[in-house]
Amino acid sequence: MTTLGNDLHAWISRHQDRVGEIAADPKMERIGRVLRIGDGVATVAGLPESRLDELLVFESGVQGLVVDLDEDSIGCVLLGGQEGISAGGSVRGTGEVARAPVGEALLGRVIDAFGKPLDGGAAPIAAAFHPVEQPAPSIIDRDLVTRPLATGLVVVDGMIPLGRGQRELIIGDRGTGKTAVAVDAIINQRHTEVICIYASVGQKSSSVNQVIDAVRRYGAVERCLFVIGEADAAPGLQWMTPYAACSMGEYFLAQGRDVLLVIDDLTKHAAVYRQVSLLLRRPPGREAYPGDIFYIHSRLLERAAKLSPERGGGSLTALPIAETQAGNISAYVPTNLISITDGQIYLDPQLFYEGQKPAVNVGKSVSRVGGKTQAPVLKALAESLRLDYQQFLELEVFTRFGTMVDERTRKVIEHGRRIRAVLAQRQYAPLSLGEQVALLLAVKEGVLDRVALDKVDDFRSQLAAWLTSRCPEALALDDAAKPLSDALRGRLLIALDELARTFATPQGG
Repeated sequence: MTTLGNDLHAWISRHQDRVGEIAADPKMERIGRVLRIGDGVATVAGLPESRLDELLVFESGVQGLVVDLDEDSIGCVLLGGQEGISAGGSVRGTGEVARAPVGEALLGRVIDAFGKPLDGGAAPIAAAFHPVEQPAPSIIDRDLVTRPLATGLVVVDGMIPLGRGQRELIIGDRGTGKTAVAVDAIINQRHTEVICIYASVGQKSSSVNQVIDAVRRYGAVERCLFVIGEADAAPGLQWMTPYAACSMGEYFLAQGRDVLLVIDDLTKHAAVYRQVSLLLRRPPGREAYPGDIFYIHSRLLERAAKLSPERGGGSLTALPIAETQAGNISAYVPTNLISITDGQIYLDPQLFYEGQKPAVNVGKSVSRVGGKTQAPVLKALAESLRLDYQQFLELEVFTRFGTMVDERTRKVIEHGRRIRAVLAQRQYAPLSLGEQVALLLAVKEGVLDRVALDKVDDFRSQLAAWLTSRCPEALALDDAAKPLSDALRGRLLIALDELARTFATPQGG
């Protein structure tokens, strides 16, 4: 032992400089233990300094998010599978909050909330990692919503217009075409500079794949991002998906760009949160939802905004989707969402089953902001459209009882049927502003009244090609276009009248 000690002393003497360079900074880790684990949540003890929204790391490497603080334990939701985690196991506090990757490299990709690729490609190289929970822009940092966000759907752009920076709820029963409206809005941005983000929460893989395939086929997928919380993913991962998607959109918002965020859907998001809360033994309230269910959606949707020029002037438009049961929009979660958003697009199951698609109920739909952003040329033609349509619907119900009607009433009904035919639209075929202006002008001036009702769709399908050769200036209209001048209006009416003659019915009905 004496020889070994002498050798060690000699070695240290010869390498004293190198020994002095060894970093020996103290490092402290906070280690706790798992009390209970199951169904995607865990209760942990021994981490008294943990804070809400802090990330924890379990022995298996799976992360958890602190969502509940009790007197002697904390509740956390797992952000991955619970294999390898058991009661008594160790868990480490990180002192960090959950962060999502952001950057241009994410565009065109299908990922989960934390950047894991779901499209079979390599992991995207993030420009940075931003907290999934961020405060909404303050009032002083916001600006007026002044530019329209066109969906390409006549019923929306004409009567329920949206603005960039608005929050508009899409609501209706299951299978009424809510996602279809949002996807058409995404596809319609193919000729704009808008970045589109589709966040799926708990949806079937087949439904998600259908959305992705549609955007790839008809839209500009290189400016789209798909953030997916799969139906079989951990509840915590599904819960974090819309927040992470919003952070990814805020990266582009900070650059002064326009972003469209579709969240499909917040009803499933609320159900996941209810599941987590009940497992963590929080007291249930109305419809078994915890008392803070309003807050989890308000703090998300309030992040949608139009920023002031000093902040870059970008915008984040949110289109959250919510599902109703038997048309009950007064249920707890739909009521909360209606109060948070700037209006709602209500899809009526009865209209859907009658073949009116998109099945938008104009009477129950409203946009509290977008009317001020509507293109002046479209606003001038659509100002009486809602009233004319509502009057027609009332008259149609009255005449269903076999009541004799005079010639004037019959013409009103036939005109209303043309309005309804114009509002119906094929999926994945959004219309440009010029096409919508031409259609609404044809309705307003009675040009379509001479077209056979079953030919209105053919009239619309041929409209773009017809105007390209007869009145190309109409197709060149943009959001800033003023109401039609007399000269342009006259030329457009001549072109529309010529096209209508090819579909005219001798009886006029």
